[in-house]
Amino acid sequence: MLGPLAAAAVSVSLNGTLGPQTALLVINGQVKPVRVGSTVDGVKLLSLNEQGASVEAEGQRLQLTLGATPVALGAGSGGSGGSRAVLFASGGGHFVSDGSINGRATRFMVDTGATYVALGEAEARRLGIDFSKGRRAPFNTANGVVEGHMVTLNRVRLGQVEVYQVEAVVMPAAMPVILLGNSFLNRFQMRRDADTLTLDRRP
Repeated sequence: MLGPLAAAAVSVSLNGTLGPQTALLVINGQVKPVRVGSTVDGVKLLSLNEQGASVEAEGQRLQLTLGATPVALGAGSGGSGGSRAVLFASGGGHFVSDGSINGRATRFMVDTGATYVALGEAEARRLGIDFSKGRRAPFNTANGVVEGHMVTLNRVRLGQVEVYQVEAVVMPAAMPVILLGNSFLNRFQMRRDADTLTLDRRP
């Protein structure tokens, strides 16, 4: 459980590596070399491998992948799992961020036009989601009508915010990222300011 957080948000992303023990982290817009086990500007590097870097700030752990959009850690005020997530737009204007489903790291892209959280079958299998028993339903896509499986995700985490029992659809087509649709977004009040998107948990 996370207690009240008085500190401002720490924006962090992975920019590269300097050998097997040092990550180049972009912390609040500044590139900083950080060794495994060390803390710089409130961000501790827990581990580093080919998949990315695991960091901790303000009591929140997050898995970073190379080139992903920065995520704000330690934003907002208390509550179970936190109450605020702050995302920053990528070069293409999309809000893409690392997060997790049922405790397993993955990558999301905010899609306000999607009714549900949507992911491909391959990613669902990697995350350990048994979609074969889910209700089958037709969905309109750019490639026509396809049939997906409706499932309920136990836990969806974005930044320091965790939401439970989120409806999702598993699509047969491969998807590069998971679409974070309104079954997740409706739990929040969204505010966009230029290239920053703030999600505040609804009371």
